[in-house]
Amino acid sequence: MTNTPSIRLLIHGGAGAIQRSRLPPERTQAYTQALTESLQMGYAILAGGGSSVDAVVAAITVMEDSPLFNAGRGSVFSHAGRNELEASIMEGATRQAGAVAAVTTIRNPIRAAHAVMTKSTHVMLMGEGAENFAAEQALEIVDPAYFFTQHRWNQLQKAIAEERVLRDHDATPDASLPVNDGKHGTVGAVALDCHGNLAAGTSTGGLTNKRFGRVGDSPIIGAGTYADNRSVAVSATGTGEMFIRAAAAFSTAAQVRLLHTPLAEAADNTLSEIAAIGGDGGLIVLDAQGNYAMRFNTSGMYRGTIGNDGIARVAIFSEDEVPAASFSASTR
Repeated sequence: MTNTPSIRLLIHGGAGAIQRSRLPPERTQAYTQALTESLQMGYAILAGGGSSVDAVVAAITVMEDSPLFNAGRGSVFSHAGRNELEASIMEGATRQAGAVAAVTTIRNPIRAAHAVMTKSTHVMLMGEGAENFAAEQALEIVDPAYFFTQHRWNQLQKAIAEERVLRDHDATPDASLPVNDGKHGTVGAVALDCHGNLAAGTSTGGLTNKRFGRVGDSPIIGAGTYADNRSVAVSATGTGEMFIRAAAAFSTAAQVRLLHTPLAEAADNTLSEIAAIGGDGGLIVLDAQGNYAMRFNTSGMYRGTIGNDGIARVAIFSEDEVPAASFSASTR
């Protein structure tokens, strides 16, 4: 038997008040299938010797194309009745990064963020400028109607009537949402490739009924996304304003690099800081040795992982088990 380089992919589809009683078995199965497909697409790239960046893009693209998640096609509506999308990506070897915000016509914002990182001298582009850049890069541009889903529109009408800004994962017990609406959320991925390089990415539609061009943590490097080969790759989901104020992704990475804090402890420390200022959510964290953590302080987080064995493992609720948070490289 010979040691093979460790590869690992983690994904999340949002954390929040995900209640088993409000998620019928058929919806649970739909999420399980979508998360598994995302993991398999990313794994195919990693197993073929591809880069962690490409694996992150592939995994997130699957979730952006699914109406199950608050990213890409399944995004929520702003107060103005628009789907305003955000995404970011970062690679750990050189800490290059790219992001887009407030875009309405780019089918896959994560691909646009990748193009910003690799095809421009900038880190973040927004609005019309980002859309023009994406078109110049021959990325797929769609009519905004592509992102429309009826239940998202219904969510907006309810939020307007209640004069509330709603985080997608949470709903009041008496919420008049369709029983099959489920809980959707921001999506993200972190990956380690066979070359020992890390990458992280995050994509979202933001908050239902958000106003005034609001931008959350997902496209902000150091808040929703961060990757550094010297520490960890991180993707976040939760109450965006608090994740920005806590510099959540960078704070987690800094603890690991400077204080040598174990990954799960670093993530929990960050989530505690966020909780102290009124927020909650989750983090997926991965280091260059293949150690990882998937931590959250809510009732659930859509999440999954796949490694050298090629077996996709997914979970939703807090009581669901996933593999141990640390492991040694598999052998074949």
